[in-house]
Amino acid sequence: MTDLELYEEMARLARQGEPFALATVVAHSGSSPRKSGAKMLVRNDGTVLGSVGGGRVELESVQAALSALGDGGQRTLPFVLTEEQGFACGGSMTVFIDPQGRRPLLVMFGAGHVGRAVTLLAHTCGFRVIVVDERPDCSTRAMLPGADDIVCAPVRDAFGQLTLNRESFAVIATPGHLHDFDAVRGCLATEAGFIGLLGSRRKRETLLALLEREGFGEEQRRRIVTPVGLDIGAQTPEEIAVSIVGQLIQLRKKP
Repeated sequence: MTDLELYEEMARLARQGEPFALATVVAHSGSSPRKSGAKMLVRNDGTVLGSVGGGRVELESVQAALSALGDGGQRTLPFVLTEEQGFACGGSMTVFIDPQGRRPLLVMFGAGHVGRAVTLLAHTCGFRVIVVDERPDCSTRAMLPGADDIVCAPVRDAFGQLTLNRESFAVIATPGHLHDFDAVRGCLATEAGFIGLLGSRRKRETLLALLEREGFGEEQRRRIVTPVGLDIGAQTPEEIAVSIVGQLIQLRKKP
């Protein structure tokens, strides 16, 4: 395996929003199986590309990498190469673990003025953005340069192509109330950690009353944040995007 192959895999994982950790030998002395600069990529499922030397050094490096992917923290692992660790060379080495690619998912329902502004800003702030809009003229790369993926389909059909978990965000700003409400229902059927709906307080009351009549419990209804965005007096699409992405960042940074 060459460094180029490892970097290509890092780029592929980053584009797909898949987390990984890079283990790098940053110091060595005496006889050691790998020298400074040796690298190993550890994917989120525990599979690896490259090597930092095998034996307990590699086993413990993989375990530390998976822990780092869980909490986002870097690790520095010093090793004295004894027989207990699978080596009899008597050297030492230090492995640095750096987690990468933890881009939270934002599903943006609606590619109108606000949706486009949110998509671009969220992308620059480190989110992996999927945009859902059934209008072909809006669902293009040219219109959505910040989108990692675009689903051109009706809201109800789009959920078959989406996976939202507790770390995922959803922002809903489609062209019409009916599509908005379809998106809300679809998101409530997932484990999405944040469901934000653009709109007025009157729209909020209409939605909550409708969901109650449809049998959605209070706990489910409380999952909906509407109006979405921080109260900063935003008016233009760009200002509204700042208020929404600011709220997402605020939630993302919470311990």
